[in-house]
Amino acid sequence: MNTKKLPSRITVEGLDRAPHRAFLRSLGLSDADLAKPFVGVVSTDGRVTPCNALLGQFAREAADAVREAGGMPFDFASISVADSMSMNHGGMRYSLVSREIIADGVEAVVRGHAYDALVAFAGCDKTLPGMMMAMVRLNLPSVFVYGGAALPGWWKGRDVTVLDTYEAVGAVLAGDMSEAELQQLERVCLPTLGSCPGQFTANTMAMVAETLGLALPGSATLPAVDAQRGALTRSAGEMVMRLLEKGGPLPRQLVTKKSLENACAAVAATGGSTNAALHIPAIAHEAGIRFTLDDFARIAKRTPLIADLKPGGRFLAKDLHAAGGVNAVLKSLLTHGALHGECLTLSGQTLEAALRAHPGADGEVVRREPIMKTGGIVVLKGNLAPEGALIKVAGLKSLVFEGRARVFDSEEACADVVKRRAYKAGEVLVIRYEGPKGGPGMREMLGITALIYGQGMGEKVALLTDGRFSGATRGMMVGYVSPEAAVGGPIGLVKNGDRIRIDAAGGALSLEVPKAELKRRSPKQPKRALSGVLEKYAAQVGSAYAGAVTHGRKA
Repeated sequence: MNTKKLPSRITVEGLDRAPHRAFLRSLGLSDADLAKPFVGVVSTDGRVTPCNALLGQFAREAADAVREAGGMPFDFASISVADSMSMNHGGMRYSLVSREIIADGVEAVVRGHAYDALVAFAGCDKTLPGMMMAMVRLNLPSVFVYGGAALPGWWKGRDVTVLDTYEAVGAVLAGDMSEAELQQLERVCLPTLGSCPGQFTANTMAMVAETLGLALPGSATLPAVDAQRGALTRSAGEMVMRLLEKGGPLPRQLVTKKSLENACAAVAATGGSTNAALHIPAIAHEAGIRFTLDDFARIAKRTPLIADLKPGGRFLAKDLHAAGGVNAVLKSLLTHGALHGECLTLSGQTLEAALRAHPGADGEVVRREPIMKTGGIVVLKGNLAPEGALIKVAGLKSLVFEGRARVFDSEEACADVVKRRAYKAGEVLVIRYEGPKGGPGMREMLGITALIYGQGMGEKVALLTDGRFSGATRGMMVGYVSPEAAVGGPIGLVKNGDRIRIDAAGGALSLEVPKAELKRRSPKQPKRALSGVLEKYAAQVGSAYAGAVTHGRKA
């Protein structure tokens, strides 16, 4: 390989680079090592959650493979703020913010140290898009590796996940489950390391990575503790060296308008996380491509729901892996005419060519006939959400809800009412000033939505917010309302008793209040003391409609 034009040469070649070489020699590098391409191997390794606890081991295995393939690996770690531990309190304001910190931090290290290529490992919700955003921003030869999902637990003759525990809290509050049963479930629902095993945000974004071509085929659904993990991580190290030698394909050759549409189709076809509609536009932004909630809506509307995955369906990531993985979904979408087969994969093959030998749908996990003619996620628009809002319809019994508003200006205020079961069927619980800027940080509200569902009220009431939901959220839950209340969105004008209509079948969200009355109303935004990272984030972040990004254009 001709290394003369590689970015790393600026740090090691020339008389005045003697101090740089001295630092590297202190790390144990030889003259031969200094002549090799420098490859960053980054992970969100840490013992803060089970999602990331194996990533350091995986990164070291990839680094060994880079070394054996003729590269010089440099491993480093990034931060991680897990939704699991930040849920239900103010710490959740830092979750979405962490996506930007990860992308910015990886950019800073890779550019600051002039690395030539990158292997990126991530394990939990915001770490995946953060790493992908960094890869696209840097546009160096790169491979993304998902750390994999945990295996489910087994309780009372069925598979269980942490979602069952979230919802069981609601069942206890409703008197439908004993605290002793909840304690049993708590102890068995997450038996291994790895991410949540349903088609929640982490697994959804892993599917996005594979669909975009940023990750190796078959990697998105491989369980975290599978015996094949070592081979996968070594393959990633080998692949990045091949990309370096061939000069690509680079991330911005893989992330195109058509491949982004493919990613949206994969999410819609599997009833994936609504958070994907926030993260896909953010990844697109790094490539200089304008991609918004409108684009997501257009693709979701034309894409059939074909995968029977939790939370709306029956199966988990391990089941999808056994049924053929992401490629089973993509091959089926290609057959339905819902995929751009000409998009490139990491190997340089077109997606259509890569899928040619795959058998496609298994008929059970991935259906041969659609479960629904349109995707499992719907974008709603109307006078309450001019830019749009999101609802997951996979698994819903009814697609229409109409009721009177009960308004809260914070997550905590609503949570108190839900815990006390001091609400009633037919209400629309409105939580506002929790958007990207107003929160700040656009908190995820699985704690509340799971309580409502666990109390048996998942479709008897609706919840409407300019905040976010977990990929595990189900029920009549509408989030990501844009514009948010803090920037003058109509959700800030809603009053108790106002009639709201949610029509997921027609894609409409309306506040049944005359225009003249709305003009007379003045929003009253609560004051929240900010400092540090939240102050900076609130000053920079844009609308959820375009991905809640914090910088103006690609680097």
